[in-house]
Order: sequence, then structure tokens, then C-alpha cells
Amino acid sequence: QKRWHCMKAKDFEKKFEEDVDLTTSLDVSKARRVLQEQRRVNVDFPTWMIDSLDREASKLGVTRQSVIKVWLAERLEATASNVPLGRARVVRR
Repeated sequence: QKRWHCMKAKDFEKKFEEDVDLTTSLDVSKARRVLQEQRRVNVDFPTWMIDSLDREASKLGVTRQSVIKVWLAERLEATASNVPLGRARVVRR
């Protein structure tokens, strides 16, 4: 069993700023990414949609799943921020 030594946040930050390798000071055995837990879902798509997704994925050099995830994330972010999809925000001064 490995014993971890404690380090004050101030010392940790100082070492981080000095580009010291801190990986040995971290216990990552129970680390997790917040709100990134994966759940499997099944979605049925029409054939034409699968074909379009596959063409787009091929153009981008990624998987169909990656295209679906990115497009859904973009849509959900736009919906959450009330920004119309495909439109950039205009900042007026």
C-alpha cells in the first residue's frame, strides 16, 4: 500500500508554477471527470441520415459517433445560451 504525503495548497501551486512533475503527489485512483460519466443510448436513424453522417465523418476523418456527439453538443450549447445555431454573437460597442 502506497502512502501519500500531504502537501499544502500553497506549496503545490508553487511547484506547479515551477513546472515540477506533480503526478507522484496525486492519488488518481478514484479520479473522475465531473459530468463526463458515459451512458449508452440507442437511437434509430433513417438510412439517408446514416449515409450523410458517414460522408461527413469521412470528410472530417473521424467516426460517425464523433460527428453525432459534436453536433449534439453544439446544438445543446446553442439552446442553453439562446443563440441561434450557426450564428455568431455580434458584440456591439
